[in-house]
Amino acid sequence: MQLSEQEIIRREKLTKLRELGINPYPANLYPVNHTSKQIKDDFSEGKKVIIAGRLMSVRDQGKASFAELQDSEGRIQLYFNRDVICEGEDKTLYNTVFKKLTDLGDFIGIEGELFTTKVGAQAVRVTNFTFLSKTLRPLPLPKTDDQGHVFDAFTDAELRYRMRYVDLVVNPQVKDVFVKRTKLFNAMRTFFNEKGYMEVETPILQSIPGGAAARPFVTHHNSLNIPLYMRIANELYLKRLIVGGFDGVYEFSKNFRNEGMDRTHNPEFTAMEIYVAYKDYNWMMEFTENLLEYCALQVNGTTQATFGEHTVDFKAPYTRVTMTDAIKQFTGFDITGKSEDEIRAAAKSMGIDVDDTMGKGKLIDEIFGEKCEGNFIQPTFITDYPKEMSPLCKEHRDNPDLTERFELMVCGKEIANAYSELNDPIDQRERFEDQLKLSEKGDDEAMFIDQDFLRALEYGMPPTSGLGIGMDRLIMFLTNNQSIQEVLFFPQMKPEKKQVEISEEAKSLMTFISGHETIKLISLKEMSNLSGKKWDKATKELTKQGLIKISKDDNDVLIVENLSSDSNDINYEVY
Repeated sequence: MQLSEQEIIRREKLTKLRELGINPYPANLYPVNHTSKQIKDDFSEGKKVIIAGRLMSVRDQGKASFAELQDSEGRIQLYFNRDVICEGEDKTLYNTVFKKLTDLGDFIGIEGELFTTKVGAQAVRVTNFTFLSKTLRPLPLPKTDDQGHVFDAFTDAELRYRMRYVDLVVNPQVKDVFVKRTKLFNAMRTFFNEKGYMEVETPILQSIPGGAAARPFVTHHNSLNIPLYMRIANELYLKRLIVGGFDGVYEFSKNFRNEGMDRTHNPEFTAMEIYVAYKDYNWMMEFTENLLEYCALQVNGTTQATFGEHTVDFKAPYTRVTMTDAIKQFTGFDITGKSEDEIRAAAKSMGIDVDDTMGKGKLIDEIFGEKCEGNFIQPTFITDYPKEMSPLCKEHRDNPDLTERFELMVCGKEIANAYSELNDPIDQRERFEDQLKLSEKGDDEAMFIDQDFLRALEYGMPPTSGLGIGMDRLIMFLTNNQSIQEVLFFPQMKPEKKQVEISEEAKSLMTFISGHETIKLISLKEMSNLSGKKWDKATKELTKQGLIKISKDDNDVLIVENLSSDSNDINYEVY
């Protein structure tokens, strides 16, 4: 393993601590009785406290030092005095252990008493400290100059998401996002529980990926010897519970869709779905706006939230616009009564990329997404979707071409989807069969036919309304984050590039080799223009790193084989 100079020094300090009889990773409990926040909230001069956390800064003043300790709730100032910590002649604990063997980022336990510094700051006068965990890698701590300008901040998005554990330590504001995320989930649970609805769990591994139109992840169960699918939605299982007699059930579900990744989509995401018997989509609209108003107040203390350049107000009630009217308003095209071919031609005339695999519902969805969606900034219910777009939704009571469905749009993005649920088993079977035809045309997002769900409907499901909310997207709006990666602790990432330290000459050789499986040795040497000594050194280095292999082909010609499976997965750093 290639170690940096700082990593080598920290390992040497680790050895010295052990030589002094100090265990850098003790197993015993440390009796913390205060946090930094508790100290600040209930500060009293001379109060004895025991705290623990990471050492984040040190200002060495010789026989005394000021430092900052960071715990789960913030930071507190520490004051180390050599003669207080080391009352006798032996000053090793301060002079050696603290000043020479302790690094920023180390976890330490502190015993001390509270006092106020000369400049009026609250601090802990340390009477004893204990090593709790020695860090072997330095934290990428930001620095601040005399004018208060911050530099060397840990801001690289890929590194932050890949090493969230570091991000949370050095960027305290990131933690606030996830605290609010938990507040959102708790608020929603409270809202549902107080109305008597029951939280349940449904399968993640499913024999049929139902409840949504999406491409699933596929796996295999060895014992049963059958394919299984990662859940794309939990809708059909929750409806089975309504059939079974529950009046209201909800679930926060991890869903998985084998589709693209961008700033608003992650292959693994969290959705909330709730189903309530004897209700319809009109009731659910009012329920939804009251729910989101309550959640916004619980998370931010106000119904208003800033998202980019917009101020969004989640206070009920919300505007209602039919899908037909929305498309007519922003394109001038009326989808009412139009055939699939007419809608496809209209989409093409609008410059929308469509193909022959798309049915009527998907074509309308593309038109709305491209031309209408982005215009709805304040929370707006888009209602009454064409039947072809909603295979699980009840036919509209006043228009058989439409369904009783709404989506809630905020800042041009959908955050909620709801229906008057289809409970006619014959109609449902016909809708599934229409989806099967789309699948046969090549639509890999079309729904499967779930025979067991149809059987459940044949036992009878009462009139029901269901609602789904994308929790990740909702918390993006409530915390002013434009990227879904900012609200997921561990978003999906591309494979990490392997770090390989090589010389400048070796790196230049890899530049010529890149993109080739093999290359003639003589050709590579001519391209490299390296002297004999540098050539020998570079080729030996690459061979030792396992990046190339020199051998003879069938014609006894020396060739260089490129052993890196994909040079894009390697990050070459020059030493």
